[in-house]
Amino acid sequence: VQLQASGGGLVPPGGSLRLSCECSGRSSFSGYVIAWFRQAPGKEREFVAAIKWTNGGTYFADRRFTVSRDRAKNTIFLQMNSLKPEDTAVYYCAAQPRLITSTLRRSEAYNSWGQGTLVTVSS
Repeated sequence: VQLQASGGGLVPPGGSLRLSCECSGRSSFSGYVIAWFRQAPGKEREFVAAIKWTNGGTYFADRRFTVSRDRAKNTIFLQMNSLKPEDTAVYYCAAQPRLITSTLRRSEAYNSWGQGTLVTVSS
C-alpha cells in the first residue's frame, strides 16, 4: 500500500484547509482503515481522525475535523475547520488492513504511511 498526502500549507487562525491522501498499490481497499495523524515539533504523533473504507464509518479526536472518502479516486480527505495555531503540525495518513477498535488511535497499529504534509496555522 502506498499513500500520498497533499494539501498542506499556510492558513490563518480560524481558516479551513482540506488535505488529501491518495491510496494505491491494491485493487481494493475493502476492510481497510485509513487514518490521519499529526506530529508537532517536539511532540508525540497523535491521532486526528479515521475512516473505514468499506462503509465510511468515521472516528474523530476533534469535531472541527471531518474525514471522507472518494472510492472512485481511492482518495481520503481531511477537512479541517476553525483552525488554531496549535493545529500546526505535519499531517500523515496511514493505513491498516482491518479495524481493531482498541488500537484505532495508536500509530504503531498502522503499517503503511504517507510522507506527511505540513500545515501551518499563523497570521
